[in-house]
Amino acid sequence: MRVDHEIDVAVIGAGQAGLSAAYFLRRAGVPAESGFVVLDHGERPGGAWQHRWPLLRMGKVHGIHDLPGMALGAVDRRLPASEVVSAYFDRYENAFDLPVRRPVDVRSVGLTGDGRFLVRSATESWLARGVLNATGTWDKPFRPYYPGVESFRGPQPHTVDYTGAQEFAGRRVVVVGGGTSAVQLLLEIAEVAAETTWVTRRPPVFRDAEFTPEFGRAVVAEVDRRVRGGKPPGSVSGLTGLQLTPEVRAAIREGILDRRPMFQRVTPEGVRWADGTEQRADVILWATGFRAALDHLAPLRLREPGGGIRMDGTRVVAQPRLHLLGYGPSASTIGANRAGRAAVRELLAQLDRPLGPVTGGRARSTGAVDAA
Repeated sequence: MRVDHEIDVAVIGAGQAGLSAAYFLRRAGVPAESGFVVLDHGERPGGAWQHRWPLLRMGKVHGIHDLPGMALGAVDRRLPASEVVSAYFDRYENAFDLPVRRPVDVRSVGLTGDGRFLVRSATESWLARGVLNATGTWDKPFRPYYPGVESFRGPQPHTVDYTGAQEFAGRRVVVVGGGTSAVQLLLEIAEVAAETTWVTRRPPVFRDAEFTPEFGRAVVAEVDRRVRGGKPPGSVSGLTGLQLTPEVRAAIREGILDRRPMFQRVTPEGVRWADGTEQRADVILWATGFRAALDHLAPLRLREPGGGIRMDGTRVVAQPRLHLLGYGPSASTIGANRAGRAAVRELLAQLDRPLGPVTGGRARSTGAVDAA
């Protein structure tokens, strides 16, 4: 079997979780390239952030947790989040001399006879003792099927296709989805559309109380309970609810967030409910979320009968030297940082690699700070 590279650890993905893991591998003394590599299929730094719609300004972002070892710092809240975060990730990769290879589209991860992982792209292969998978969800948009969906005469973009509200100007738009992104896009589109209709599977739950650390820990604990049982992580918005910001309160008063239950079928001209009521539409926007982008791990046969992957922290129970970062309880920016540190510590112990402690470090560039 011909293999192009032999390494200790392959990190797949260079978003928040992947860069965090790479940082802690560097701090632990694992050499770049010969010891570990970060494989990212993006054309440039930024992870999923580089694809966010241009009108998503920093002032509307719910929160970006600093990467370990180097703070984002003060930014102009009027700037596009895609530009700011991509530039931050780029600085970070250079500051810590992280061995990010791109664009590399990992096609499969399998096992060899000696128990190592064979990571393959279209042109290269890596033999690794351990894998830290941090591929996120952006590449796996979820589009539910409803009868008649193929008959609709207008466009049916997903959140992943959204570039701005201007493409919906003067049109009748049905927005499907009950998460934060659905609400955010609906509020933007309502300013220019002729008419909007909001449709969700479950009644939305608006949260007026402060999002406290205790509440956040309870949400993470529930997601952790699910993945430890081999179940899919589930909807985060279903657990946290929708925050009642001043903008959301105003939209409720104006009738923009007047939710309707899920329709029964799609028609050529719009959607129809079970009672025969119809809503004509020019566009259906599927703001229906994402699934974990894990198709490349299919050769490892990790899925449980319920569709999830049984986890213990970040470690896959069926493959202890495979860790999923940004999956389940670590699917947040702060969670990804913590997961990167914990996964590196555990994986290096599993590989019995005689290294120093996984601690913070100092970037080569000015303005960097030590991790706490």
